[in-house]
Amino acid sequence: MRGSIKKRGSTYTYVVDIGPDPLTGKRRQRTKGGFRTRKECLQALNDVIAAARAGTFVEPAKRTVESFLVEEWLPAVKPPRVRESTWLSYQLNIQNHIVPALGRMNLQALTPGQLTAFYRHLLTSGRRDGKGGLAPKTVKNIHATLHPALAVAMRWGYVVRNVADAVDLPKVITPEMQVWSPEQLRAFLTHVRADRLFAAWMLFATTGMRRGEVAGLRWTDVDLRAGLVKVVKPRVAVRYKVHVSEPKTLKGKRWLALDPATVAALREHHAHQAEERLMVGPGWVESGLVFTWPDGRELHPERFTRWFQHQARDAGLPKIRLHDVRYSYATA
Repeated sequence: MRGSIKKRGSTYTYVVDIGPDPLTGKRRQRTKGGFRTRKECLQALNDVIAAARAGTFVEPAKRTVESFLVEEWLPAVKPPRVRESTWLSYQLNIQNHIVPALGRMNLQALTPGQLTAFYRHLLTSGRRDGKGGLAPKTVKNIHATLHPALAVAMRWGYVVRNVADAVDLPKVITPEMQVWSPEQLRAFLTHVRADRLFAAWMLFATTGMRRGEVAGLRWTDVDLRAGLVKVVKPRVAVRYKVHVSEPKTLKGKRWLALDPATVAALREHHAHQAEERLMVGPGWVESGLVFTWPDGRELHPERFTRWFQHQARDAGLPKIRLHDVRYSYATA
């Protein structure tokens, strides 16, 4: 590899051969000027030659953060490379937060300081409605979009390093988990005994199933004779839009044993749903789901959360998250 230095006016410029183009075989040269002294120019030339020999040289490019994320990275990681809900969250974070703030920047010019300032801005005034900042967990989710994207940019030879590795992330304080006592859990189940979704509340309380897993449970995944249910296709909500997803891990696809009380509740629910199907007649919407509206339509997963909060309040019980019911059962 060869390079040379030329004086142009009062500054110095280097010219370096960086090897043939891998596609055309044509000679490639890179030139950079504006150095005040010959020594500065020589040092920069030597750095380029050393990087090229080490395989870490990155050709200067005008690629912006927006063009890389939207035109290259998002299409490359579309499902089934990642879960549908994960890809949609990437897309929304890029569209709503990253592109408005960083989109026009040159990808190679992005620095850890700029990313840190970006996260700080999100924390103080990042809400799209202008009413303050985003929660630290939301900012970490935005970082969880940028970090893997920049890792791909480095692997593809667009940047020398992943600048997201060097940023200071906001500290997320996990709220203390609230659980019900065994007596309170029994009081809740007694209160909802006549509720149309009693079998769902039993599943939450006795199996540790998550909201999306209960919302996506199909009758084909239920074996009442054996007392088992299988988690296969959770229905998760991203910005309220529902997606049929895959469990997060291989362990997420699992058979769960049911206790006799939960099996009895599911049998009763199955019979009641059959009665609803007959009453609705031709207007019945066949979804195959265990828990639906009275006409068979799919339930939005967030409905479970709203109804749970309403039922718990009516029962006079301390406020906890629906997700924490599983821990209440474990405690009991």
